[in-house]
Amino acid sequence: MTEWSEVLAGVTQALGGEREAGRARMLAAWEGTGSGDHAHRCVLAHYLADLEPELVDEVAWDEVALREHAHLADDALAPVGIPSAAALAPSLHLNLGDGYRRQGRVVEARRELEAAETAAHLLGDDGYGELLRGGIERLRARLDAGDA
Repeated sequence: MTEWSEVLAGVTQALGGEREAGRARMLAAWEGTGSGDHAHRCVLAHYLADLEPELVDEVAWDEVALREHAHLADDALAPVGIPSAAALAPSLHLNLGDGYRRQGRVVEARRELEAAETAAHLLGDDGYGELLRGGIERLRARLDAGDA
């Protein structure tokens, strides 16, 4: 079974500029998960999506992250510093909605945007919350402008 330390090591490596090495480490961690390891899978898929060079693969990982998130208890991500798993929902919906937009899947993009907007009240009044609220607003503007 994959440990949180392995997940975080891959994420830290990728975010620290070693994208390919971090991606490889996260994929190895993914291989160590089982079908019931929803928290590990959610976090891994969320970060792996951002490392994919192909949009179709990025969206596939975003879909996995959201599916895995649906199985999480609210404290499931506390070991990695996320006190409320529910508060991750706006980010997951935003990422998937933007991916769908870039694929030209406007109906699906709007569905994810609405889910992100509905969950936005879970965001804190901090830099991360502001970043996501801004992303939600930008996605809304792009979709309203027909920028698929």
